[in-house]
Amino acid sequence: MAGLAFSSLRVGHRYWLRNFGDLYEFQITEYLGSDDFYLKDLNTLEYYQLSELIKYGRGRDFELRELR
Repeated sequence: MAGLAFSSLRVGHRYWLRNFGDLYEFQITEYLGSDDFYLKDLNTLEYYQLSELIKYGRGRDFELRELR
């Protein structure tokens, strides 16, 4: 696993996540507990949970970074 740990994520900050070849850019809107967050996608403006992005596991390309 490369990049940030889930415990270092903060509400209001923007991040990108790569997993299984897909790239997601999102802003954290709410902490739900036990390393799960409510997210707003910055491209589609949809809302979803972080657990939905990793429910099939973490691929070899898994990376989580803050957008600057």
